[in-house]
Amino acid sequence: MSWGDDVRDSGAFTIIDAMRDPALFGPWFKGDSWTAWRAFLAALFGLPMPTSDCVDAYFKHTGRSVYTPGAPTREAWLAVGRRGGKSRIAALLAVYVACFRTYDVVLAPGEVGTLPVIAADRRQARTIMRYIVGFLDAVPMLKAMMTSHTKETIELSNRVTIEVHTCNFRSVRGYTIVAALLDEVAFWRSEDSANPDTEILNGLKPGMLTVPNALLLALSSPYARRGVLWEAFKKHHGKDGDPVLAWQAPTRAMNPNADAQVIADAYAEDEAAASAEYGAEFRRDIESFVSRETIEACTIPDRQDLPPAAGVRYHAFTDPSGGSRDSFTLAIAHVERRGVERVERGRHVEEHGGADVVVIDAVRERKPPFSPADVVKEFAELLTTYRVTSVTGDFYAGKWPLERWRENGITYDVAEKVKSDLYRGLLPLLTSARVELPDNPGLSRQLQGLERRTARGGKDSIDHAPRAHDDLANAVAGVAVSGGTTQHAPAMVRRMAL
Repeated sequence: MSWGDDVRDSGAFTIIDAMRDPALFGPWFKGDSWTAWRAFLAALFGLPMPTSDCVDAYFKHTGRSVYTPGAPTREAWLAVGRRGGKSRIAALLAVYVACFRTYDVVLAPGEVGTLPVIAADRRQARTIMRYIVGFLDAVPMLKAMMTSHTKETIELSNRVTIEVHTCNFRSVRGYTIVAALLDEVAFWRSEDSANPDTEILNGLKPGMLTVPNALLLALSSPYARRGVLWEAFKKHHGKDGDPVLAWQAPTRAMNPNADAQVIADAYAEDEAAASAEYGAEFRRDIESFVSRETIEACTIPDRQDLPPAAGVRYHAFTDPSGGSRDSFTLAIAHVERRGVERVERGRHVEEHGGADVVVIDAVRERKPPFSPADVVKEFAELLTTYRVTSVTGDFYAGKWPLERWRENGITYDVAEKVKSDLYRGLLPLLTSARVELPDNPGLSRQLQGLERRTARGGKDSIDHAPRAHDDLANAVAGVAVSGGTTQHAPAMVRRMAL
C-alpha cells in the first residue's frame, strides 16, 4: 500500500498496514510470532481481525466471546508476561499515534499535543524512548518530522511532543494529551504519594478530554491484587461490548520465541513469582499489610515532634544506612497508660484495666547522599535532649554502628527481632489504635506500601514492595515493638498509697 500525507490524514492507512509495510515497520515485525500483537492492535483500533488466528487470540486473551470492528478504543490495559514484546509495541503505538494522526483541529494556535511515556523511573521510560527513536530514525519521512531530540523529549513538526515522565502525579498536569503510555504500572512507587497510579490517572484524563480518540494505554507484567491494573481487570476483562479493552497473556503467547527453558526454570525456582513474571497472573501470595484507614486512625493530625517532658522515659530505634541508597532513620517514643479506672479503697487507690499506648514523639529521616558519621552525630544530639543513652537497631555492617554511636555517647543495641517480626508486632498496635503516629506523609506512605508475602512453606514475611522503601516504617515499628509495653493486660491492678 502506498502512503503519504493524504493517506495518513484520511485514516485509511492503519497501524496493521504500517506494521506490515517493508518501507515502514515491517522489518521489525516479521513472521507469525507477532500474530497475537496484531490481534491486540486490531482490537485497539477497531479494525477487522487480519486472520482467524488473530480472532482466536482476541477471544483467548480478552475473555470475550464476540468481536465487532468499530470505533477505536480510548483506553486499554495489558497484563503481559515479561519479554512478551510490550516495549516494542508501545513504541510502535507511540510513533503511529504521534505521526499518523493529525491534531490541527483540536490544537489551538501555539498549543502542543503531548504523548507522555510514564514509567517508574526515567531509566525505564528511556527503554521505550530508544525504540521510538529507532523507528523514527529508520524511516526517512518520519525522521524528517523530528525538529528536536533529546534523551527525554522528541518534538515533531506536526506540533506533537513525545516526553519521558516518571510516576509523579504533579508532572502530568497541565498538558493536552494525545496519548499516554503507562509502562509497568503495576510497579509504580513514589515518594510523593501512596497511590501514584490512581493520582496520575486523575491527572491525565482531564488533559485527554478535548482530543478525539486520545489513547490511554497501560502495559505491565502483573503484580499484587491491588492498584489500577488489578482494578481495571476486575472491571473490564471478559466483558463483551465494554469500551475499555483488558488484555491478559503469558509471555510465550505474545512472544513464541521466548526461551521456554528459562521460563520453566523460573517456575521451578519460584512458581508464585514466575506465574506473575511470565504467566501474567496476579499474585495471590501478596497482600497489603495494613489499610490506609487503620493508619489514619492512629495518626494525630498536625502533630510533628513532641518536646521532651520531665519524668517520662523515652526509648529509640534506628535503621542505619551507608548513605548511598537507603535513608538513615530514627524514631523516639514513650509509653503511656490509658483508660485506667481508679477506685478508692480506704487509704489506697486501685487502678483497674487500661492499656499501654505507644506515643511516637519524634521521627527523623536523612535521605542519601549523606555522611553516616554526620547523621549519627546529629541523631545522638537529638537523643540526648530526650535523655536517651542507648538506641536499638539491626545488625547493620558489623560493628560499624556500635563504634560510631559510642563515639557520640550512645550505646547501640542490636535488635533481637528481625524486620518481619517487628511489623507483626506493630500490626495489633495499629489495629487497636494503641500507637499514636505523627502526621508524617512519608511514614504513612511507607506503612501503606508494606506487603505480606506467603512463602511456599506457609510462613509469612512482611517487607516493602519492589522499588519502594520502608526505612521510616522500620524505625517506627522497632521503637513501638521494642519499647517495653505491657501488652494491655485486661485486669492488671496496681496499688498506690494515698
